[in-house]
Amino acid sequence: MKRIYSPLKWMALPVVAGLLLVFCACSAKAGFADAPPAIGDADYTRLRLPAVPLVTHDPYLSVWSSSNKLNTAWATHWTGAINALCALVRVDGKTYLLAGGPLPEDKGIECADQKSLRVTATRTQYIFAAGAAEITLTFTSPLLLEDVDVLSRPASYVHFSTRSTDGKPHNIQLYFDATAEWTVHNIKQTVAWETLSADGTDDILAIGTTEQKILGRKGDNVRIDWGHLLLASPKSQNATSYLGDSGAARSHFAQSGQVPASEPSQPRAANNRWPGLAFRFDLGTVADAPAGRFVVLAYDDKYSVQYFKKNLRPWWNRDGKLGRKELAALAIADHEKLARLSAQTDARIATDALNAGGRQYADLCIAVYRQAIAAHKVVVGPKGQLFFFSKENFSNGSIGTIDITYPSFPLFAAYNPKLARGLLDFIFDYVESGKWQKPFAPHDIGTYPWANGQTYRGDMPVEESANVLILTALLTRLEGNSDYVQAHRKTLDRWADYLVKHGFDPENQLCTDDFAGRLARNTNLSVKAIVGLGAYADALQRAGDTATAATYRNTAKDMAKRWPELARDGDHYSLAFEKPGTWSLKYNLVWDKVLGLGLFDSSIAKTEYAYYLKKQNAYGVPLDNRERYTKSDWILWAAVLADSQADFDALVAPVWKYVNETSSRVPISDWHWTHDGKMRSFQARAVVGGYSMKVLEAKIKK
Repeated sequence: MKRIYSPLKWMALPVVAGLLLVFCACSAKAGFADAPPAIGDADYTRLRLPAVPLVTHDPYLSVWSSSNKLNTAWATHWTGAINALCALVRVDGKTYLLAGGPLPEDKGIECADQKSLRVTATRTQYIFAAGAAEITLTFTSPLLLEDVDVLSRPASYVHFSTRSTDGKPHNIQLYFDATAEWTVHNIKQTVAWETLSADGTDDILAIGTTEQKILGRKGDNVRIDWGHLLLASPKSQNATSYLGDSGAARSHFAQSGQVPASEPSQPRAANNRWPGLAFRFDLGTVADAPAGRFVVLAYDDKYSVQYFKKNLRPWWNRDGKLGRKELAALAIADHEKLARLSAQTDARIATDALNAGGRQYADLCIAVYRQAIAAHKVVVGPKGQLFFFSKENFSNGSIGTIDITYPSFPLFAAYNPKLARGLLDFIFDYVESGKWQKPFAPHDIGTYPWANGQTYRGDMPVEESANVLILTALLTRLEGNSDYVQAHRKTLDRWADYLVKHGFDPENQLCTDDFAGRLARNTNLSVKAIVGLGAYADALQRAGDTATAATYRNTAKDMAKRWPELARDGDHYSLAFEKPGTWSLKYNLVWDKVLGLGLFDSSIAKTEYAYYLKKQNAYGVPLDNRERYTKSDWILWAAVLADSQADFDALVAPVWKYVNETSSRVPISDWHWTHDGKMRSFQARAVVGGYSMKVLEAKIKK
């Protein structure tokens, strides 16, 4: 159904599967009601992002703007499905569009003039001119890595701040809505709405599918269709609420500054007059002092992941005692605190990246922060464990993929080892339960959101086994004890022994770059096996088992000594052993440097790095000689091998240019063409957490 606007029908705003929107009026005591913490000049990315994060929490609640201006296109789910939201402001009787699109046909509505856009790690801020008023619209997803309870809570904020720009008083009203598209996989699904509030409590509106088939489907290009979208406001706000035809509500507000009476709940398809939830706020006369309101967007999904046929709750509601009202109340109560903490997180992420790698590197780390986190879901395991499940967005839909965890790990390891452990715990639980019998590590644990056992049709024996050894060793280093190694010693020994037998000269098998197909004698995969054994030896040494550690380390050292003899190809090292005329990014070498293992001669990294600088194109170094595409996460790992800031910058700059100029307007694709900057495939994936490798190196060295 085509979206249209008319004086009577603004029929355009879909709704997200169960998102909670909470508008909170601002009182004098609200602290940040009028003006939330300012965005520091060093805290935002200078990149023109291909897609701008708006509401980003998990693979189902991940909403973006793929336009340079917020009021020229509808917001979309990361998959590309419209998850529309609409924001209007009425200044002295004239209505302006802040968020939504396309431009209304109604001549009484104009697009506000978007003056600026700033994106930090946790916030996205737009500034508009609307007549003689300036409107600042800030989206905040308080993804605080150090606070898992807050990180896992599916609640974002939208803050409106208005001020007069001519020194004169102006009469201002605000309008905000979200529609049922947020709550459906398919817009033909039937939805219903209701008011949950009782006398004397906050006003809470809810909308969701009538079927409510919890965890009813799995797959990649899938949106949630259970749970509820909530729109709530405290009584003190004096907001006017609306449920029903969102087009009618927008048109009514545009003409009168009011909203009509709500429609009775009569279940209908999400694309049938686009039912939604809305609030209207009257700010009255705004003069010299700014006036504001804020909104909380949250999502109650009830259960998040199925783990071997058992439905698991989200971490924020792990005891099952918090309902929709409690979620709204928590978000409202924490608004001021989380505004401060989000600003602090923005400054810390920006400063750490700037100090580690420079301005362009910091721009990239800021840009991908929310994307990396929102490709995961934090749930409570059957024994109360914290499980941090990833989803392979648009690469195959797997859940808990080890070679997705491998590149994403640096971000979480750098800021919260508890989350890093949560990326591994379910793998060990799966294997040690006896459900996985093969002598090497699995690839995944199912297809999102069903974690019922590996569904990927191919194995990656050397890849996944070495990945777990490396990450476990890193976790041991960060936690400062050997508990994790000791708890899983039998499993780790088995995988280490597999690498001793099969890792140095790998058979014809897949690696994480499986899109390139199987490859025998893969030199980069061999590096991974060698580093995996060396890292495990380091972990065993820290655990006090010096004898076994020496055995594995000696094996790794011997392999590292033989590696260049088979891989050398003149001024570089080949893609596969004894295959001259080929080359590849040896990004796995990064762990030898970051963990200080000392396995490979330092000249190898220097030789490779010099060769990469000769081979890079406008938008980066190709992954290998076979194609002109690359993986940006691997480029940034390879950049850490540089001995100088200038050489580091030389590899980072084309990736910065790619993100800034790509015509692929999706949450950053990690797989792109180096000659024209277009995405090859993949989008919104967790692996961009790997951009933080340079930050992780700096933290380990402290």
